[in-house]
Amino acid sequence: MGVFSSIKDAIFGKAAAQEAPTPPAVDKSAVKTEAAAKQPAPVVDVEAVLDAMPGADKLNWRTSIVDLMKLVGMDASYDERKELAGEMGNADYSGTAEDNIRLRIQLMKHLAANGGHVPAKLLD
Repeated sequence: MGVFSSIKDAIFGKAAAQEAPTPPAVDKSAVKTEAAAKQPAPVVDVEAVLDAMPGADKLNWRTSIVDLMKLVGMDASYDERKELAGEMGNADYSGTAEDNIRLRIQLMKHLAANGGHVPAKLLD
């Protein structure tokens, strides 16, 4: 599993656990309709999920990729960030402040493209 997948799972998995309703009792004779099976998955509010995580108030995850990775329980080392940058299409990642800002924005865009609702303020 890649770094992006781990981050996405940490965020989207937390949201699913928070939002998942208790399933109603199922009548075994009932057949699921095709329309019901094709309902889109709910959109995950990335900002709300991250804000609700323990320690969010002590980390500057909105501007720091390192703090965001720490918040979701990931290793925020240079090697992990470089691997994440490669997954985001940036083969020239060197770990500078500018690279880290760009990486956080790219991560937010990828989360949005994969079913997350990310406010515009987190995309720049």
